[in-house]
Amino acid sequence: MAFLGVEQSLNGRRWVGPTIEAARASERLTQETGLPAALCQVLAQRGVEPGETQAFLTPQLRDLLPDPRGLKDMQAAAGRFLQAVQGQERIAIFADYDVDGGTSAALLIDWLRQMGREATLYVPDRIKEGYGPNVPAMQRLGADHDLVVCVDCGTVSHEPIAAARPADVIVLDHHLGDETLPDAVAVVNPNRQDESGDLGYLCAAGVVFLMLVEVRRQMREAGAPAGPDLMAMLDLVALGTVADVAPLIGANRALVRQGLKVMGMRNRPGLVALADVARMDTAPSSYHLGFVLGPRINAGGRIGKADLGARLLSTPSADEAASIAERLDQLNSERREVEAAVRAAAMDQAEERGLDTALVWAAGTGWHPGVVGIVASRLKEAANRPAVVIGLEGGIGKGSGRSISGVDLGAAIQRLMAEGLLLTGGGHRMAAGLSVAEDKLEAAMARLSELLAKQGAGDAGPPDLHLDGVLMPGGATVELIEQIEQAGPFGAGAPAPRFALPDMTIRHARRVGDSHLKLSLGDGSGPTIDAIAFGAFDTPLGARLSDSGGARFHMAGRLEINSWRGRQKVQLRLDDAAPA
Repeated sequence: MAFLGVEQSLNGRRWVGPTIEAARASERLTQETGLPAALCQVLAQRGVEPGETQAFLTPQLRDLLPDPRGLKDMQAAAGRFLQAVQGQERIAIFADYDVDGGTSAALLIDWLRQMGREATLYVPDRIKEGYGPNVPAMQRLGADHDLVVCVDCGTVSHEPIAAARPADVIVLDHHLGDETLPDAVAVVNPNRQDESGDLGYLCAAGVVFLMLVEVRRQMREAGAPAGPDLMAMLDLVALGTVADVAPLIGANRALVRQGLKVMGMRNRPGLVALADVARMDTAPSSYHLGFVLGPRINAGGRIGKADLGARLLSTPSADEAASIAERLDQLNSERREVEAAVRAAAMDQAEERGLDTALVWAAGTGWHPGVVGIVASRLKEAANRPAVVIGLEGGIGKGSGRSISGVDLGAAIQRLMAEGLLLTGGGHRMAAGLSVAEDKLEAAMARLSELLAKQGAGDAGPPDLHLDGVLMPGGATVELIEQIEQAGPFGAGAPAPRFALPDMTIRHARRVGDSHLKLSLGDGSGPTIDAIAFGAFDTPLGARLSDSGGARFHMAGRLEINSWRGRQKVQLRLDDAAPA
């Protein structure tokens, strides 16, 4: 049965509330813990038992951090890395060009610098070299270094890793692996095919952090000083985790929670400079990592110089950090313009092809490879289908794909590789990259659509809107929101709680900017609550709610604290509405 009877909202979505079991669990939590009912609704949805509430609301890294030795090759990787450090060997770091690669590289560079060592940073050019290690680059690094550490890449790079000889290679990655692994000293990856998958939610920065934990252990076992303070590096781990859309479950939740506290201390010049140029004026949250800082760091790899992000995050110089942050901010503005043009063209093409198939895809000549992943995300959101967007140049298409929950895009891409329809391809369940010969493009996309259809990708309509419960305006207080935040951080795998405000009247409505809508809502008897619907006029919400004619609506969205000139006020970030 639909929540509040909403089978089809103004946005065409069915509302789904807590199950009977979750509602009962919530009532039990409220009675046994004395916590607010709204918070208990959130905890119940996450399966938290009464005796677990304190541990869940105050997660401790020491309780949740897995033993690094639970990952295959970890001891060998840490031992070889430590040998290189102690033996004054020449070390190179080959990193992917996204935020996860940049934070992973910065973790190693920072740690090495504190140990009195420097490393060579190499980040491939997205357009000229593509994703992951390539033979020419690895040959050069191997000739000039004793150890090459590949971070956020390398698991399927058999030939490039072999080309690094006589140097040794360590791979610290999280992307899906093949049945065979490259000939490296160690391939540490929770998504190797011979791993259990229990830690498959870790991003590369999390894997690198675990290796440094193991290095610290081996140093102490040898009677040496423990080395740099790893807790002070959790700001980088948190940023990589959220920006790479890794699920905020298990150890990730504690890593991000603690990392946000570290970031709030403003000790890392690069993050301070980036926060300032982005005009962040509140304590960092997972939202800032994913939508404010992350896109700016990514802009370097997308349309600028690939190593800017890693250099920003690892520099000890405030002046250098300010200069790089300013450049990344400019690049991010340019990226938005490029993205808007590609998105419009891709959406027109996808709509002509049809948004109701198992795969939504578009390809165009000259589309910048640095924005195709973002545009794929937008197509995915619009159609609630897996999406692939490809830029064509010189007879070759380079593209990115994004998936929906329950559909493993990475595995399907690997299948296409095995069948010879792609030149390159790899990724994980929710995101993947590929390159394809233009004359095989149609066949490859048809086959990919077929594979995804078998996983049920074509059966999805507009996604259901899942709600944690009902709340009235008078119950939505700053104190309640602060308590609910203790159940966070929120993000992938741990969505921010959404509540329904039933039977609301719209006291005031005004358009803000090009497409946003600001509202004042009330139930007719108690206090009112402000609401903001971003992009409302790009959806049916804008026209209907701005001229409601006195009609009453159920409203659904996320509660947040709006700070303005030192004053805090509750605001509903409106996601959807339905006639009451």
